[in-house]
Amino acid sequence: MRTLFDWRLPVLAIQFLTRLPTPQIKQFEPRLLAQSVGWFPAVGTLIGALLLIPAYTLAHEPWLAAIVALLVWVWVTGGLHLDGLADLSDGLGAAHRDPERFLAVLKDPHLGSFGVLSLIMQLALKLIVLMICIREQQWVALLLAPAWARSGVYCWQTLAPLAPGMAEQFGWQKTPYLGWFWWLALFALSAWLSPWLCAALLVIVAYRYWLKHKLGGITGDCLGAGIEISESALLLLLAITASL
Repeated sequence: MRTLFDWRLPVLAIQFLTRLPTPQIKQFEPRLLAQSVGWFPAVGTLIGALLLIPAYTLAHEPWLAAIVALLVWVWVTGGLHLDGLADLSDGLGAAHRDPERFLAVLKDPHLGSFGVLSLIMQLALKLIVLMICIREQQWVALLLAPAWARSGVYCWQTLAPLAPGMAEQFGWQKTPYLGWFWWLALFALSAWLSPWLCAALLVIVAYRYWLKHKLGGITGDCLGAGIEISESALLLLLAITASL
């Protein structure tokens, strides 16, 4: 008998996006991973809540709070999206406008110089904007930015997959109703508590536009990179506006 709620979906979302312990799923089906996308923003909110613990507790020392929060951020996500950002950077740097070369570099497990530079810049940027957000007590930004970034998957997964893999699997299950629900919920909370966060929709759409016109589609690495780029863009925006 079918039930209205499948507990495996939020558990799979947590398993895929984090290193947090979860109940074991004995009967896994590939379609479930695609359906679990509907819970990605909820997991993002959970990640944001975990970031708030060291950020708020150590707020009297903003740099220390930022370093600890960044360590928590990298640990809880397992560097999953950072890996996507590094692979995308390597692919773009070495492709020389050759689509086949781009995909070949993405599949290469070795990390190139472009990937290393992107990781250094991304972590440095996150550390600095975390410090500023903590100093300016932008707690809502730390809570909702990870959720906003993961809601972007609803928009990006509608692009054509460039190769078989994670992006193709996520494309199996379109989530229009869940997508609109999360966007409306996040937009309402942002408009109420931190209006500048509403710019997240522009960031998400802009990244989709870039993917479509630069690459012509999407891969799993592009999804991970989009989450990292969205998080940093939102925190950077909040840090700039808070400082002003």
